[in-house]
Amino acid sequence: MTHPSEVRPRILSAAGALPPHRIGQEEVKEFARGMFGATHRDIERLTPIFDNAHVENRNFCVPLEWFSQDHTFPEKNDLYVENALNLSEKAARRALDRAGAEPSDVGAIFFVSTTGFSTPSLDSKLIFRLGLSKHTRRVPVWGLGCAAGAAGLARAADHARAYPGELVLLVGVELSGLTFQRNDRSKSNLISTSLFADGASAVLLGGGGFSGGPEVLGSRSTTWPQTEDVMGWELVETGLKVRLSKSVPTIVREKLREDVAGACHSLGLDFADLDHFLLHPGGAKVLDAFEEVLGLSSGELHLARGVLRDCGNMSSVTVLFILERFLAAGEFAEGDLGVLSAMGPGFSAEHVLFRC
Repeated sequence: MTHPSEVRPRILSAAGALPPHRIGQEEVKEFARGMFGATHRDIERLTPIFDNAHVENRNFCVPLEWFSQDHTFPEKNDLYVENALNLSEKAARRALDRAGAEPSDVGAIFFVSTTGFSTPSLDSKLIFRLGLSKHTRRVPVWGLGCAAGAAGLARAADHARAYPGELVLLVGVELSGLTFQRNDRSKSNLISTSLFADGASAVLLGGGGFSGGPEVLGSRSTTWPQTEDVMGWELVETGLKVRLSKSVPTIVREKLREDVAGACHSLGLDFADLDHFLLHPGGAKVLDAFEEVLGLSSGELHLARGVLRDCGNMSSVTVLFILERFLAAGEFAEGDLGVLSAMGPGFSAEHVLFRC
């Protein structure tokens, strides 16, 4: 009998889904100019934020006009439940189809999201929409923000390692647009308006007996003390209000390399042997900080920059979109080592090490 520690789960497929309303950055910049201009007399000095974000287009589950109106928290959350469920189903079906897998083979579903609320969690509805067994194990995870995609992949791989005869489905969905606070004139909200977007992604993993796809070697989680105010939500009457510190690139420069190296060391690997870096693009400045501290050339993060350009920052699912493009491009050799990483509220980091 194979011991769980000897099982190396494989990433069998990854697939994303975007909502229907695609909005260009120039449109959003003009919208922000009108909204923030009334309280920021220096708005023309601030609007270059939209150019420097390196985002060209984003998708939302509501049209641009929706953001110019007031909405209650229950109204926003109803939209979250409806649209998150539909997008999650699309992404999950695509992941199953790409792997040629049957829904009945799925033994567990991990569901990550931080931009809305539902009890029971949406995975309970996905089980029956997708045709999964009523005995499918459900593991919903809330509150990890941008780090949840990497954390979800790590926890799903742990489950696949423990139950090698079953498939494990990871589903992430974030509708960041629905958290927009029209009356918040803070710079944090302006920055968020230039970056965040909506999307869903699904990843299918298998333990022993499944072929194809990179092997997940292991993972590491880190939460740094006295950093809980760096990123998160404030719950206000109109919903979730973003809290975002400008210190994130500084934290990346101070802590990330040592943390990734530690993750490698914990698995008997060497940082210098990493061939691929799939890193969540919190923003253009964060990507610049990644390159600087990890000693990477700009071309090495082209997948992350491409997803940021085409889709914006979709919080937790962004790194899973990067994973999807990585698998589709096939720009790797057998035996290559890689790391998939994301940072998020806590302040925390999640690293997943894999071998192609």
